[in-house]
Amino acid sequence: MAADDGRTAAHDMFDAGRTAAHDMFDADVASKGLGIELVSAGGGAAVARMRVTPAMLNGHAIGHGGYVFLLADTAFALACNSHGPVTVAAGGEISFLRPVREGDVLEAYATERVRHGRSGIYDVTVRRGDEVVAEFRGRSRVVKEGAPLNASGRGGAPA
Repeated sequence: MAADDGRTAAHDMFDAGRTAAHDMFDADVASKGLGIELVSAGGGAAVARMRVTPAMLNGHAIGHGGYVFLLADTAFALACNSHGPVTVAAGGEISFLRPVREGDVLEAYATERVRHGRSGIYDVTVRRGDEVVAEFRGRSRVVKEGAPLNASGRGGAPA
C-alpha cells in the first residue's frame, strides 16, 4: 500500500458537495482578501490555494512565513469545519521547509488525523507543485455542538 503524501484524502472527496466549511469560507473576509481559493472541503479534509503576490514578500524578497501559515490555517479551518459544528483553532505550529517566491501557486492539503470529543488534530502539507514547502499541525476545538457563531464571535445564543 502506498504512503499517503498528504493529497490523497483531500482529492478523494472532490464530490463531497457543499459543507459547513463552504458556508464559513463564504464569510471569510481575511482569506478571500488574500486571494485564497477553496478548492475542496468535506469529510475532514480540505484543499486551499493561493498565489504569492508582491505584497506578500518580506525584506529578503521571499514569501513572508505569516502568509504561508495563513494559507495552512485556512485549509485547517476548512477541514475541521467540514463536519458541521462550529470549530476553532486551539493551537497550531508550522515548519517552513523551503522559501516561496512571488508568483508561486501554493496549495494546502489538510487532513484530519483524529477527533475525540470536542478536540481534533489536523495535518496540513503546503506544496508548490510536487514540492513540499511547509508542514503545519493544528489542534481544533468544537465551540458548541450545533451552535453557529453569533455577532460577538462566541458560540451559542447571544447572552
